[in-house]
Amino acid sequence: MTAAAEHYDRLLAEHLTWMLGGDIEALATAQADLLRRLGLGARPEERATAVDLGSGSGPQTLALTRLGYASVTAVDTSTALLDELADHARRSGAGDAVHLVHSDIRGVLPGLADAGSVAAVVCMGDTLPHLLARSDVVHLVSEVAEALRPGGSFVVTYRDLTAELHGPDRFMPVRSTADRILTCFLDYVDDDTVLVHDLLHTRQQDGWILTTGSYPKLRLSHRWLSEQCRAAGLAIRHDDAGPGGLRTLHAVKP
Repeated sequence: MTAAAEHYDRLLAEHLTWMLGGDIEALATAQADLLRRLGLGARPEERATAVDLGSGSGPQTLALTRLGYASVTAVDTSTALLDELADHARRSGAGDAVHLVHSDIRGVLPGLADAGSVAAVVCMGDTLPHLLARSDVVHLVSEVAEALRPGGSFVVTYRDLTAELHGPDRFMPVRSTADRILTCFLDYVDDDTVLVHDLLHTRQQDGWILTTGSYPKLRLSHRWLSEQCRAAGLAIRHDDAGPGGLRTLHAVKP
């Protein structure tokens, strides 16, 4: 994840919550509603644990605490985003339940939890395509399946970028407000990779400043990702496209 991690550290991390709408509590409520509809949730007496891979500023981490998970480990490569998440957790009263891990999401699960012990693992907000190669995705899914307890859930939200866009359709407005405008556009490198270019305009006292950056994302089809989950021993419970172009996949360990 080096390319994506550097891109976030240099350009996107300080703007991520703004990119998502700016209201972390509303974002956490929306994530909790989604996870609840998928059947996730824990009774307090269970002391169930969950892991949020690529937590960002924490909407899904906070959602998991709201759904009754006694311990939620948030993993991200950005110290700035983890610091922001810690602040949100304290303000919401979930500070004792949230544990922060500054790490790449690849290979982190075996060191976080015993095999067969985790009630839920989530990897949301288009994090999975940030991995560098399809083999990384295969290994991650395998590690998730190993960490989950029987009946445990794996939830992914991501964009299926396998359908190539052309011309101006490659340009996508992300968000604009009085002081910031973020637009991205896509270059298709090959069947596996798309190059994402971010153009961020920020208003300063002397005018607008443009900051740019690019990073690769994987083109993961929903059929291929479902196949990897099944190959790892997980059963697909839900797989469809939702608002904003994000697909939601929910797989369960039998």
